[in-house]
Amino acid sequence: KILSQIDSILQRPRAPPLIFRPSKGPVQNYIKENGQRCGFEHLPLTIEMWADQLTALKDLHRSLRKLSLELLPWNTSDPQDKRESVRVEDLQLIVDAILEESENKEKNSQTPSLQTLSAIVSHFQKLFDVNSLNGVYPRMNEVYIKLGEMTNAMRNLQELLELDSSAPPTVVVNTVGKLCDIINKNVTEQVQQLLGTQDIHSIINKLEEHECFFPPFQALIQDLLCLLEISNVDDILPAVQNLK
Repeated sequence: KILSQIDSILQRPRAPPLIFRPSKGPVQNYIKENGQRCGFEHLPLTIEMWADQLTALKDLHRSLRKLSLELLPWNTSDPQDKRESVRVEDLQLIVDAILEESENKEKNSQTPSLQTLSAIVSHFQKLFDVNSLNGVYPRMNEVYIKLGEMTNAMRNLQELLELDSSAPPTVVVNTVGKLCDIINKNVTEQVQQLLGTQDIHSIINKLEEHECFFPPFQALIQDLLCLLEISNVDDILPAVQNLK
């Protein structure tokens, strides 16, 4: 009866070919119920190998479940939880779910992960000296306002200096520096022309002489204004002439 059941298994289309092997020795041949010889001597070894494979299948299922929980923590369903045996279909479902998630991640690779966003916030805190997460948004607003002010100032300077809008800040600064040098040079020349000297030491001497002369002269003028009972300096000379 057992051999008949084995024969029925062998006749199935999906029967594995290694179950039956023609016997090479007359001693270990078994006789079927119909009297024919058959080669099932190796069947215990095959069954033992299958038992090992089934055990390994359970270990593989456990490993795949751990990997699935790591990659798909939201997917807690497991059709094998309520069964003691493990089927290849169960493993295939887990692998398919992991592959599908991997494909979705590749399609959405441009969406930043939580780790990437956290790194960006930490980098912003270091750059702009923000001690807490609560201070990130206020500092962002402050940076945005300052940047707008600097951009407007740079644009206005570019227009005033007749520079191209693409001119970098270094060009703007250098141009302003040259303009300041020109202005300072012109002011120095005007002072020299006004005081009638080209020597800086002569300018200092004249200023010292002015400090010595001007206070007494100012006091004399004030006394004349009071004495002549007038309020305008231009009226001093006519008032003195009238006294003659």
